[in-house]
Amino acid sequence: MLCILDEKAVSESKTVMTQTVFPNDVNNNGTLYGGRLLDWIDTLGAIVAKRHSRSAVVTVSIDSLNFLAPTRQRDIVTLEAWVNYVGRTSMEIEVRVSSENPITAETAKNCRAFLTYVAMDEYGNPKEVPPLKLTSEEERIRFEMAKERRSERLRHRDLGAVEW
Repeated sequence: MLCILDEKAVSESKTVMTQTVFPNDVNNNGTLYGGRLLDWIDTLGAIVAKRHSRSAVVTVSIDSLNFLAPTRQRDIVTLEAWVNYVGRTSMEIEVRVSSENPITAETAKNCRAFLTYVAMDEYGNPKEVPPLKLTSEEERIRFEMAKERRSERLRHRDLGAVEW
């Protein structure tokens, strides 16, 4: 059955989340646990994917995550996320993380991640998602770059299945 869905703009699901780094969020060095940040990234990515697809989603992959600068206790962390690419049932979400010292106002770029989600229907089967409406040159560039990453992910997935 062919399902025609209306296009959705990147701006319709773009989301910003802000967190404060509390004592239970840091390690012995006084910096944010990488796992805690990964949890925030995946939570925000899923929200964006749900807003785009208007359905339940599952995380399929998280590309490599590089920590560029430490995040310390009391810092304010801002995570911004949006859709870069949409396939038939999958979506690539980009999440950018920055931090701010609330006392000095010093800011840092902390990391960037690309996550892939698949939309699910009420029976747990993959579900078609709305196409992405690209409204700027920057969005078109991100879309093309995401297509390349998707091809690479699929190639690695297929190789991994053979090596397993």
